[in-house]
Amino acid sequence: MNRRPVVSAFAIFAYMLCAACSHSPGRPAAGSQVIPPNQVMDFNTLFARNCAGCHGRGGKGGAAIPLSDSVFLAIADNAAIRRTAAIGVPGTPMPAFAQSAGGMLTDQQIDAIVGGIRSWAKPDLFRSEIIPSYSAADPGDPRHGAEVYATYCSTCHGPDGQGGSKASSIVDGSYLALVSNQNLRTVVIVGRPELGAPDWRNNVPGRPMSSQDISNVVAWLAAQRPQIPGIQLNPSVGNATRVIP
Repeated sequence: MNRRPVVSAFAIFAYMLCAACSHSPGRPAAGSQVIPPNQVMDFNTLFARNCAGCHGRGGKGGAAIPLSDSVFLAIADNAAIRRTAAIGVPGTPMPAFAQSAGGMLTDQQIDAIVGGIRSWAKPDLFRSEIIPSYSAADPGDPRHGAEVYATYCSTCHGPDGQGGSKASSIVDGSYLALVSNQNLRTVVIVGRPELGAPDWRNNVPGRPMSSQDISNVVAWLAAQRPQIPGIQLNPSVGNATRVIP
């Protein structure tokens, strides 16, 4: 008569329990390492988690400007990119990401993001061209800005900025309340190529906008910004600050 080994119920239960633990989908695989969020330094991961929602995958543009755009990278230096990423732009949808400003990222992670964005630059692309400055030398004149708008912008955005056959309103109160003057200047210089909006060179063929033209048209646009009770705007950048009575 053949005898079979007797396996206790306890042994079977223990084996099944160990097998379940080792293959549980909620547990890391053997030998894997979980990296704490504040130690993630991979640029692609950081950008995807913190920037791509607005600026698009690979920085190619979304609700906000394309950070991989060669014109943007030619005018915005590391300090400007880092400052915006770290402290954000108050009064706009651009949040602060640095822990020192209430965000979730360390200074090292901010540096990794800046370095990764800068790696998209093409430094020799505009060597022979005069590019308008990233920041305005002066606040601009809205009266001259109206003339600049008529020359360079009205064909697409309509004679009064309310929208035309090629582009939407550029004086919409909700839009202007959410963007800073610096953002307006950046968009005028860089354009929104992913949306078909030209940069500062191509609004009028053969007649690029000067840095002063851009300052003036930004001043004209800023003058259309609605005045909200209890909110005071810094005219140099268009940032909003709530006034406490």
